[in-house]
Amino acid sequence: MILPGSCIGILGGGQLGRMLAQAAQTLGYRVQVFEPQAGCPAGAVAHREINAPYTDLAALREFARGCDVVTYEFENIPTEPLRQIAAENLTQLHPHWRVLEICQNRWREKTWLRDHGIPHARFCAVAADGDLAAAIREVGLPCVVKTADFGYDGKGQLKVKQEAEIAVAVRQFAGQRAVVERFIAFQSELSVVVARSADGDCRTFPIAENIHTNHILDFSIVPARVPPAVTRQAEELGRDIAAKLGVVGLIAVELFLTTGGELLVNELAPRPHNSGHFTLDACATSQFEQHVRAVCGLPLGEPAARSAAVMVNILGDAWFEVDGRTSRQPNWPSVLAHPSAKLHLYGKAEPRVGRKMGHFTVLADRVESALAHARELKSRL
Repeated sequence: MILPGSCIGILGGGQLGRMLAQAAQTLGYRVQVFEPQAGCPAGAVAHREINAPYTDLAALREFARGCDVVTYEFENIPTEPLRQIAAENLTQLHPHWRVLEICQNRWREKTWLRDHGIPHARFCAVAADGDLAAAIREVGLPCVVKTADFGYDGKGQLKVKQEAEIAVAVRQFAGQRAVVERFIAFQSELSVVVARSADGDCRTFPIAENIHTNHILDFSIVPARVPPAVTRQAEELGRDIAAKLGVVGLIAVELFLTTGGELLVNELAPRPHNSGHFTLDACATSQFEQHVRAVCGLPLGEPAARSAAVMVNILGDAWFEVDGRTSRQPNWPSVLAHPSAKLHLYGKAEPRVGRKMGHFTVLADRVESALAHARELKSRL
């Protein structure tokens, strides 16, 4: 057990690291952040910020020695330096670097799902010098071609709907490892954030129903508007995956509910997740506090939601007029004046189209009311 007053290290300096650091400090921990770029959102609220490449083993060693436990806020961190730090017993690392290694690569992730009997879309892995066209024909059209490494928010993906588009995919992914997945006709996208402690205690946050726009999360709706049986199955899948991976900390499981009523796992993220931001305002224990509790060996908190909630991402688009060039300040008073809305901004200096700059959450007795208010506030923003 790592008690308050100890130091938590966070690899990654984005908004997830920022909110994680704030939760840790509320519980009385000191926080160090390791991030290649200076002036990061998490570093602005940490006790110490170290700026060096993730591959700088000497800097990572210094960082690790100053921390009682190290965790991370995103997947795109090379695992070899982390494996070295773990082998030298410089600190505790949660979740384990092997979990990160699986989840940061679609090839390994899909293979792990298949090998452990987790429902998922049909797929075919393609080596950098492999026959992508043959893989597409094996999986069948329509399908989605994705880079195997380091993809998020729809980056490195291409939907292939007809035979004539196969040549385009072959050119775009030439020389890259890729995964070809059968396109899934779904009625909704869901996610479950699961916390697991070292002794195997598992807690699931309420299932979120997610609406994406241009591959970026737009709205998270809680509770998800799905039958109770689907909710139970999603929770069971989340707990099963967390246990089989041996996660200590959080893992977010993204799911498709198909038009046929089947639940399929799409992606795994072993960290706090964008779709779990509603927990900051709707739950007794937020996902960030729960992650701190789990990696430090403290009792896990109560994850139940106290009301319906809708979280809305605020992208850099909100700073620009329709032409995409003329900048302005978003209409913050419209959100702040609402009695059931809570605004969270991430302290990023430069707004850019598609960049996550903050979010707001609307609480209500009924999910329909929360969603209606959230849509109205977004339009005013």
